Amino acid sequence: MLKKVLIANRGEIAVRIARACRELGVRSVAIYAEADRYALHVKKADEAYSVGPDPLQGYLNPHQLVNLAVETGCDGLHPGYGFLSENPELAEICASRGVKFIGPAASVIQSMGDKTEARRSAERAGVPVTPGTDGNLTDVNDALAMAEKFGYPVMLKATSGGGGRGIRRCNDAKDLQQNYQRVISEATKAFGRADVFLEKCIVNPRHIEVQILADSFGNTVHLFERDCSIQRRNQKLIELAPSPQLNDEQRQYIGELAVKVAREVGYENAGTVEFLLDSDGSFYFMEMNTRVQVEHTITEEITGIDIVREQIRIASGLPLSVQQETITYTGFSAQFRINAEDPKNGFLPSFGRISRYYSPGGPGVRTDAAIYTGYTIPPHYDSMCAKLVVWARNWEELLDRSLRALEDMQIYGIHTTRDYYKQILKHPEFRSGNFNTGFVEAHPELTQYSTKRRPEFLAAAIAAAIAAQSGM
Repeated sequence: MLKKVLIANRGEIAVRIARACRELGVRSVAIYAEADRYALHVKKADEAYSVGPDPLQGYLNPHQLVNLAVETGCDGLHPGYGFLSENPELAEICASRGVKFIGPAASVIQSMGDKTEARRSAERAGVPVTPGTDGNLTDVNDALAMAEKFGYPVMLKATSGGGGRGIRRCNDAKDLQQNYQRVISEATKAFGRADVFLEKCIVNPRHIEVQILADSFGNTVHLFERDCSIQRRNQKLIELAPSPQLNDEQRQYIGELAVKVAREVGYENAGTVEFLLDSDGSFYFMEMNTRVQVEHTITEEITGIDIVREQIRIASGLPLSVQQETITYTGFSAQFRINAEDPKNGFLPSFGRISRYYSPGGPGVRTDAAIYTGYTIPPHYDSMCAKLVVWARNWEELLDRSLRALEDMQIYGIHTTRDYYKQILKHPEFRSGNFNTGFVEAHPELTQYSTKRRPEFLAAAIAAAIAAQSGM
């Protein structure tokens, strides 16, 4: 077992990793930029070290991070998600310095981070892919020719893209010409590469992903699927496990496809294989994320398997603690990304000080967060400030419990997406379990909700304000 792990991340995922380390008897080391000096992950880890004043640069310098790991006696490094989690250079530097990277090999990160190479890997594994270019486009004329071949609409994508960035839908030749340079510019700024490719657009698909685990002994398993169809501008908002839109035959089929992809590339550790489900029931490989996902929580809830714990075990050279035939799931789970945004104002970011925070509880309710009363959300990072995770025995019970948990969660001082999710939960289309990636765009009226607070929370907020004013 690893003895000491540097957590090369911040926020709730850093807190999550520190908790897993503590349960395993592994010491954890947190890092922080000046803006995160009072962040919860700094308090939860066994040790914490500054990586400089810059709010981003400290988390994005692989040499500095590995040097710190070596200096503090760490034999492992967990990258979390975002930042450098899918940067092969970090994995390479770890290997060269004798620090175990808790994730796949650098070569696998490299190949699966290249979307065109990932498509080729899926094809070699016999997994269906969306019709598209075999490699990168040479210029806009090449793009126009390929679009004519596949038929509009098409998706223009950054080859090294991720997180919903560097993607544009083009409905006709004019759209394609206008978006070509935009996507190249986005790709260059976000990923350091100007390469783009083109795929046939699957109109209003379901977004289904499969969690996999693989160890160094050749064991590869899937932990069933998650439905990530509720998204805005390619950014996930609500995730569900398992998908209420799949039957058992489809569930088994897509799980087997994901395992085939992982085995084809020699995958080790935790990863996610993402698919699009067309209206005719066809599945198409989209990409593979070579890290733990934000939404790993709901898979943990339905299977009872601690994915971060398994990551650390695998990196320690231990076999998986589960086998495919022993993995089952129970009930349904939902994750709500509580973002510091104002849905009523075009989802404008709403960073600032949290004057009051009430975390929900009760049966089947889990909150992964790095916020607390008095914490100031810095404007330098992603807007997600908490993840509300709910489990229930069946779909109807999940909807009811989720509404109650969202009502119980109260965050004052900033705007969040909490009330918006309550509107989604009440919508008949969502409640029926029959929705696709076009749901949010098709229902702009759901942002026109009332922001009235329950009386008891208003009273608490007023009391807190009076106490603060009087210096009590």
